Amino acid sequence: MRLNGEISYRNDEDEEMKNERDSSLSCSIGADISQQKELVVGYALTSKKTKSFLQPKLEGLARNKGISFVAIDQNKPLSDQGPFDIVLHKLSGKEWRRILEDYRQKHPEVTVLDPPDAIQHVYNRQSMLQDVADLNLSDNYGIVGVPRQLFIMKDPSAIPDAVAKARLTLPLVAKPLVVDGSAKSHELSLAFDKCSLSKLDPPLVLQEFVNHGGVLFKVYIVGDAIKVVRRFSLPDVSKREMLSNTGVLPFPRVSCAAASADNADLDPAVAELPPRPLLEKLSRELRRRLGLRLFNIDIIREHGTRDKYYVIDINYFPDP
Repeated sequence: MRLNGEISYRNDEDEEMKNERDSSLSCSIGADISQQKELVVGYALTSKKTKSFLQPKLEGLARNKGISFVAIDQNKPLSDQGPFDIVLHKLSGKEWRRILEDYRQKHPEVTVLDPPDAIQHVYNRQSMLQDVADLNLSDNYGIVGVPRQLFIMKDPSAIPDAVAKARLTLPLVAKPLVVDGSAKSHELSLAFDKCSLSKLDPPLVLQEFVNHGGVLFKVYIVGDAIKVVRRFSLPDVSKREMLSNTGVLPFPRVSCAAASADNADLDPAVAELPPRPLLEKLSRELRRRLGLRLFNIDIIREHGTRDKYYVIDINYFPDP
């Protein structure tokens, strides 16, 4: 199996997608302010996130809709700042979560995007996909589930026996258990044989690899709005390759520009987007269950099927 293409189990966006998502965010925020003169959004973001998110185009669009963005000073009490109509944030740490929860209690009139506890739910891969599994979504448009998976908390030497007991089928995608924004939390790999499993570094989740034609679908959700794009992903693994490949293979990372598969010459059966009604139902249910309004889900379609889908990741307010 050659891996010179994009491995898209990450939070990558191209410029066009970012602009459309930001436009959707501005429209979503401004949807309920027809009777207001101005809506103030306080934002607490990392410097990297601020630079990528607050583009001139977004700020111009927001101004036209009566929306202003105001930076939150993390060195001052949050309650002393504002007043805000919305608090938009993506910071980590227990102290920040405590500050936000206290602010929500004192200012129930302010919309916080999104509640800290809800965000933490998708920062742990043990709980991230549970709502998808519990949803058990199946209708005329398709079936949506999650790949079979196993959580390993410690003791790498016990992994081969645990995998055998769970009857998981190789190869397995190995993902760190916690998604904390660090480079390590995105260091994913593919384990081909039983002997290599003990080389992995817990805590982690082992997820059965599902052949999906080398393409995944990233569904960006901003309130009621959704946008779907194609991304190149891991190529399929044949039975012959399973016999010849051994060890643990890290996923390579390349630029997000190379990730886009929207204009690629693909097999129509692979390129076809999931049915819109199915995605709308899935996003609506996940918004309700997760308590989030600003996130994306990564979906694959099992190769050789038309309607069997798997959610493999959920990301809050994804970075470009």
